[in-house]
Amino acid sequence: MKKLSLAVALVLAPCAAFAQTTPPPAPVPTMFSAEVQWGPQNDASPAFTPDGNTVVFTRRAGTSRQLMISHKQGDTWSQPVVAPFSNVGNSIAPAMAPDGSYLIFVSNRPAVAGGALLDGFYAGKPQPGRGGNLWRVDRKGDAWGTPVRLPDIINSSSSTYDPSVAKDGSIYFTQTGGKTGAFRLFKSAFRNGSLQPPQPLPFSDGITEDYDPAVAPDQSFLVFSSERAPAPSDTADLFIVFATASGWSAPVHIAASGFQAHLSPDLSTLYFDNKPPGIWTIPLRPVLTQLKRAEAITPTANK
Repeated sequence: MKKLSLAVALVLAPCAAFAQTTPPPAPVPTMFSAEVQWGPQNDASPAFTPDGNTVVFTRRAGTSRQLMISHKQGDTWSQPVVAPFSNVGNSIAPAMAPDGSYLIFVSNRPAVAGGALLDGFYAGKPQPGRGGNLWRVDRKGDAWGTPVRLPDIINSSSSTYDPSVAKDGSIYFTQTGGKTGAFRLFKSAFRNGSLQPPQPLPFSDGITEDYDPAVAPDQSFLVFSSERAPAPSDTADLFIVFATASGWSAPVHIAASGFQAHLSPDLSTLYFDNKPPGIWTIPLRPVLTQLKRAEAITPTANK
């Protein structure tokens, strides 16, 4: 695994570079405690209820992708069970609304009743059966409703993945497109009771592959995976951007190779998928604290 280090400077466009400071000790990734209890699995993308006591995550086995649910019981986690709404095709990448009232996830299930499973297109070629659209399922207590496909304004492509939900209902996600077909990050703002036409995030150019956004509830920062430098050529690294009065900051390289970034409800922990397969964690607060000490950011939500 690539050695972790923290960026010591953040550059705002078009502002000048911020002062450098000595970084804190590099966070060492550890495996999510529940993974240790469950035993070796190929798990990813944990989405927690606000109290942190229920987690929905992806479990991969061969070509199968299912969403699993586990509940915390004291210091231990229950053995996961298949989510009742993970019952058609493959389902991945759950994202919990900050208030816990609903969950958005990706599925290759048919976009219309009686249709075929979705095919995707990425890496420059068709991906049979590996497409995705975003679906919403409401939660009341421990009960779950019936999944509803998000509108076509969001699911304009059968390669729509990696949702993340802000407190105001805005959705961040990944979609392929453009001349290169690269994954790019988008935001659909929620205004006047509906999701607005998605806009690409300005730091995601559609040329370099960016994916797996994990936005803070107040949209003050966002963690994502990218193949941009200095990520090695055969993988992606984790980056963080901050909302400022003048827009999103330039990405800061967290330097932890990984995918499927997710935030704990209290924003103290960053979860991600890495090798060996499983859910790994690093403390997030040292990253935020370091940048605040450098007076690198003003954490105000980007509208």
